[in-house]
Amino acid sequence: MPYLILKYIHVISSTILFGTGVGSAFYMLRANLSKDVPSIYFASRNVVLADWLFTTPAVVIQPLTGFLMMREAGYSMTDAWILWSIFLYAVAGAAWLPVVWIQMRMRAFARAAYESKKPLTRAYWRLALAWVALGCAAFPALVVVFLLMVFKPC
Repeated sequence: MPYLILKYIHVISSTILFGTGVGSAFYMLRANLSKDVPSIYFASRNVVLADWLFTTPAVVIQPLTGFLMMREAGYSMTDAWILWSIFLYAVAGAAWLPVVWIQMRMRAFARAAYESKKPLTRAYWRLALAWVALGCAAFPALVVVFLLMVFKPC
């Protein structure tokens, strides 16, 4: 029974982690492509909020429940699929940490542009480009972690 509860929490938190990331990326990218400052400000505020409310707790819950399930099910830390999962999760995390800072900076630039009724600065667009690049590193890493989590190849 404890394993099934852990698995349920793990699956729900992984879904929240992945879903929030994909949703945030979609809305932020769409807002940026519109170049509409009010839309960008709205999206950036909510992307930062979603990261704090949903992504951050899921980022903590994932390795915790994963480790407890591994122990409960008798898997080893040296199993290849577990090592790959940990490595790829770390890759995604290494991309996500700067993204948190970048999103907060983007929100600040968007707010300034919105309040002053001026266009977004080059600094904003440089951050937006870095945000996309880091997302392109994190997304496939998490897709593979999902595959490893579901299929547990030996």
